Amino acid sequence: MAQPQSAQSGLTISSVLVTAGMIFTVGSALGFQHIGGYTPCALCLLQRDPYYYAIPLGILAILASLLKLPSWTVKTLLVLIGIAMLIGAGMGVYHSGVEWGFWEGPTTCATGAPSITTNAGSLLSDLNAIKAPSCNTAALRVLGLSFAGWNVIASVALAAIAFYGATRKKI
Repeated sequence: MAQPQSAQSGLTISSVLVTAGMIFTVGSALGFQHIGGYTPCALCLLQRDPYYYAIPLGILAILASLLKLPSWTVKTLLVLIGIAMLIGAGMGVYHSGVEWGFWEGPTTCATGAPSITTNAGSLLSDLNAIKAPSCNTAALRVLGLSFAGWNVIASVALAAIAFYGATRKKI
């Protein structure tokens, strides 16, 4: 059965908004890493995983909406995106708690030192000199929140957009 035009366009808008928001959020994290020089800790890297899984779902939701597939397909994809963003928010809360000292972080909190040289002659000295960042120290705080804290806000907002789009009869 064909969907009403307003409901279908509402699903498209929700799909585009949530996907663009996820791309912007993870793109910002990558920008801070590669342009700003902020080396992420292991928990920072883990917080990106929900985005890496949900962005393709968002692209599928956009395509399904534009191709006018049954609305349940787009709504299901939006629910999956919302769940992924809630998982990301939970990971951000955990990481923020580690940074504020509310609880202990993982004992294996270290990254693989992404700034190692490609020069084989200095590889061993670089391995000894480069230390991975600690998960319990915020690299930067903006308005009192670390990257993990801002991820919580972004993830909750994106989850809200996804769930709103999935539950609306007409938008």
